[in-house]
Amino acid sequence: MATTTQKDYYGTLGVKKTATAEEIRKAFRKLARKYHPDVNPGDKKAEEKFKEISEANDILSDEKKRKVYDQLGFYSDQIDPAQAEAYARQQAAGGGRGGRVDFEGFDFSGFGGGGFPGQQEAGGGSAWGSFKDIFSGIFTGAQQQQRQPRGPQPGSDLEYQATVDFWTAIRGGQMKIQINRQEVCPTCHGQAHTGGPMQCPECHGTGQVTQMGGRMKFNIPCPRCNGTGRVTHACPTCHGEGTVTRAETVEFRIKGGTRDGQRIRLQGKGNAGVNGGPAGDLFLIVRTGAHPVFTRQGDDILLSIPVTVAEAALGAKIEVPTIDGRAQLKIPPGTQSGQRLRLRERGVENAQHPGQRGDQIVTVNVVVPHLQDERSREIMRELAKLNPDDPRKTLFEKL
Repeated sequence: MATTTQKDYYGTLGVKKTATAEEIRKAFRKLARKYHPDVNPGDKKAEEKFKEISEANDILSDEKKRKVYDQLGFYSDQIDPAQAEAYARQQAAGGGRGGRVDFEGFDFSGFGGGGFPGQQEAGGGSAWGSFKDIFSGIFTGAQQQQRQPRGPQPGSDLEYQATVDFWTAIRGGQMKIQINRQEVCPTCHGQAHTGGPMQCPECHGTGQVTQMGGRMKFNIPCPRCNGTGRVTHACPTCHGEGTVTRAETVEFRIKGGTRDGQRIRLQGKGNAGVNGGPAGDLFLIVRTGAHPVFTRQGDDILLSIPVTVAEAALGAKIEVPTIDGRAQLKIPPGTQSGQRLRLRERGVENAQHPGQRGDQIVTVNVVVPHLQDERSREIMRELAKLNPDDPRKTLFEKL
């Protein structure tokens, strides 16, 4: 079993233990610009240095990880802050007595069978036993979990907005949209590595490394090989991800009657899965375009139409536009401006119920003429005398 030295992440970034999150971020960015592989092509030392500062930043920039590191002197993703705090309290309360106790991957030096001074439980038991049980259960289960091979992982779903023009949304048609999605890496075919597995140089194939935490030795799963004892070479194309991001033009069909905000699901057009897992789905949120004359509301079509005073007063049959062409609309005598008239089944066909259509709702706007000659004005005055009703009378009665 290999023994790893305790890493000084603060020293790696060149900051104090009391450094703020902002100070840590600035220190990392400064060093990253200096040692980034793109700035130092082919420089192995710079590459290793970049890995070290990246690891240090990953731990210290995360509040929970940093807390575990500060209390134990190292970090493992199998220890949560509460358990690290329990260890820190035990270490602070205890004093050393000769001897050593081993159990399930742990090496406790400097403590005898009596445990910590003053830590005896009622009935002669030791509080140290409960502490042992906590860490024993954590690492035993963690090692077993880390050694399990990673199975197929399904790809994530994608969601895009697709803008569709007014007529295509009503009549249907084929559309195209360009998306960015993760595809299976063409170099490693989704395996994330190239070449066969080899013995891990960190743990020498044991799957475990020893970390020092104060006066205690902890055997933890090797962080480089995840406790398997074997490592592979990461694929240079996908950098060990198993997928690469590519732009793709996707063709899809719009059903006639598709509404604004409707979701279209394209199965298997999301991000690619890992290790043979299925691809996710692509969800398109339809945004329908506007029209200069018609307004769509669900399956109904709304339209405003101007009429003359004579047409509104005497009634008439007028021609109005619809999404299917022209149609006749009857204006009843005495129609008022703002009144809504209905043309049944002149709207949009329902996408879910073929053959079922909405209506066209026509709002009448009475246009008052500009009288250009004295004869027209005389006729209008005579009309007013013949119809002396005050249209504001009801308003004042309410007041």
